[in-house]
Amino acid sequence: MGTPTLQTGHIGLNVTDLARSTEFYRKIFDLDVFSEQAEGDKRFAFLGHGGDIVLTLWQQSTGAFAADRPGLHHLSFQAPDIATVHKVEGTLKELGADLFYDGIVPHGEGASSGGVFFADPDGIRLEVYSPVGADAAEAPTAGAPTCGFF
Repeated sequence: MGTPTLQTGHIGLNVTDLARSTEFYRKIFDLDVFSEQAEGDKRFAFLGHGGDIVLTLWQQSTGAFAADRPGLHHLSFQAPDIATVHKVEGTLKELGADLFYDGIVPHGEGASSGGVFFADPDGIRLEVYSPVGADAAEAPTAGAPTCGFF
C-alpha cells in the first residue's frame, strides 16, 4: 500500500516584522487573520480564507531571504484567470513591491501561462500566475522557464 495523495496544508514563513508581513500578505492575497500574537517574544499570525489556514507567519528571523542557499526557491500561487493576476499586479505596484519583471510575463517562450513575479518585504520570491492569458508579453528568460531564473 503506497502513500495516500497529499495536498499542501499551509505554508509557514519566517519574517522579520510580523505587522509589516501580515499587512502585505493580507492585501496581496485577500487573507483574513484567524489568530495572531503580535506582542512578546513569540509573535505569529495565522492567515487564510473561509476557515482554512493558508499561511502562517513567524517573527523569528533577521536579515533577508537568501536566494543563494539551498532551500526555498519561490512560492507560486495559481489565480483563476489573468484578470486576477492583473489585480494582484496593481496591488503590488500600489504597495511599492519589488517586481522582478516589468509586469505580467509568460512562463516561457510560446507559453500562454504566466504571471507576475515579485518579492515580499523580506525578499522571499513569489509568483501569482494564470494557466492562460499571459502570452501578450515576451518571455524574459530565453531558453529556460521564467519562474526558474529570477
